[in-house]
Amino acid sequence: MAALHVQEVSVRFGGNLALDHASVTAEAGRVTGLIGPNGAGKTTMFNAITGLVTPTAGRILLDDRDLTRTSLHRRARAGLARTFQQLELFTMLSVRDNIRVAADIRRRWSRDRTDPAALTEEILDRVGLRAVADERVTGLPTGQGRLVELGRALACRPRVLLLDEPASGQDETETARFGALLTELATDGTAVLLVEHDMSLVMDVCEVVHVLDLGRIIAVGAPAAVQSDPAVLEAYLGTSATEVVG
Repeated sequence: MAALHVQEVSVRFGGNLALDHASVTAEAGRVTGLIGPNGAGKTTMFNAITGLVTPTAGRILLDDRDLTRTSLHRRARAGLARTFQQLELFTMLSVRDNIRVAADIRRRWSRDRTDPAALTEEILDRVGLRAVADERVTGLPTGQGRLVELGRALACRPRVLLLDEPASGQDETETARFGALLTELATDGTAVLLVEHDMSLVMDVCEVVHVLDLGRIIAVGAPAAVQSDPAVLEAYLGTSATEVVG
């Protein structure tokens, strides 16, 4: 069963139709890609899913539960968590405390009695931040900052994890490790929806890729099929096929 269904969602800002009856499905147990040129509507899609913007049409379902008109905090409690294209960290806190804040908040409303401190330590090891756990996040390079944001999202124990360009600022080795982590999270049963400009990462870890252009989904399929789709190549007009698909 799919964990997340975005059904024919439209978002309009004044006269601008940012999403035009766009549908995306992210299934539990796999990494799903959402790609497209700059300005295609990818972040707007994430904002619609998580409740930062209200769709003008369509529905957002988590399994059979309609979240379309549900508040942000209720969506989080239902199992949605995300990271942002621009880093959103608690800059006065350490790496450990950034993650611990999320773990503590979740403990307040969840019936799960997991110790927030123990959960924080588990996540530090899982995302590879043990060595910098006590450092203030402002002293970290961008690549590690994105791992902090991921760790904070994981502290919410999400069913659906939405990642907005999480590999930005990572070097090749860090990206390879990150890809392995995403695969591991999916294997554990999380539905991962990935927006990413690093097409090599997308093609390596995603089982299904949705391509968004000018607010519309123009292709859906396995990476090998999407990378040769004429509509996808046209959307990236001016960029060679090799550059487009990584």
